[in-house]
Formats: sequence, structure tokens, C-alpha cells
Amino acid sequence: MHPHEELLHRFYQAFQRRDHAGMAACYHPEATFEDAAFQLKGAEIGQMWRMLCERGRDLRLAYNDVAADEHVGRATWDARYTFSQTRRKVHNHIQAHFTFQDGLIRTHRDEFSFWRWSRQALGPVGWLLGWSAFLQNKVRATARQGLEQFMARPKQ
Repeated sequence: MHPHEELLHRFYQAFQRRDHAGMAACYHPEATFEDAAFQLKGAEIGQMWRMLCERGRDLRLAYNDVAADEHVGRATWDARYTFSQTRRKVHNHIQAHFTFQDGLIRTHRDEFSFWRWSRQALGPVGWLLGWSAFLQNKVRATARQGLEQFMARPKQ
């Protein structure tokens, strides 16, 4: 098994345990992360995982199809959780794409159907507007604001 494939297994196993510090340790200091809700770099990535792991009390994660070589990697993962803002159940199916530098994750991009996610997480609003850039931008702005508030709070 290539060391980068082992790295991805470590990352997802830490995620299954909700071990945000273990997840953050898999990223290069100059890493970037992108999905439908976030565009992050550096230490912000670890803070996002910390926020999601701490808030996702019922989070269940399964992953498979992990593959990596010297340059790129991929994985498929499924998250099941309750979306905190609406208390609605979500099952999100995600395709992850990675690049590596110095034995760590340099870029991480998660792709999923935003419309499918929004129908589950937001209900009728997601059903009606989940395809629109308006709702996608609103979700991204709300996610960013939530992360900034989380990072600004005193550590306990």
C-alpha cells in the first residue's frame, strides 16, 4: 500500500472516531480544502473538522474506494448525521479528491450533490432552491460565519 493511501486511511479512521486533531495532523501546513460549504486553507481546515466533530454528536461515517499514488488520491465516503440548524437527518455521499506534498494532504476537494444534500438538510427550501447559486452562496456564507464564530470562542 502506498504511504499516501495509508495516510488517507488514517485520516478517515480518525474521522470515524471524531478525532479532529488526528485529522488535522494529516494536512500540510499550506493545505487547502474545498466543498459546497467551505473554501479553507491552513489551520482553518483543522478548525472546521474540530467544529464538525464536536457538534456532530450522532455522526456516523463509512468510507471506501481509497486509492493514492505519489501525486493524487481519492476516496468515497458517506456521512450520516443530524443537521444542527434544522434537526433534519442527512445522508451525504461524497467523492473526495486529494493531492499530496511532503507526505501530507496538500489539497482536498469533496464533491457531492448539493441539491440532494439541501433537500435533506433544509427540507422544502432545499427542494425548491437547492439547485440555485443563491442558496449555495447563502449556505457557504452561513458556514463561514459559523466557523469564524467557532474559532473566535474561548477554548475550554
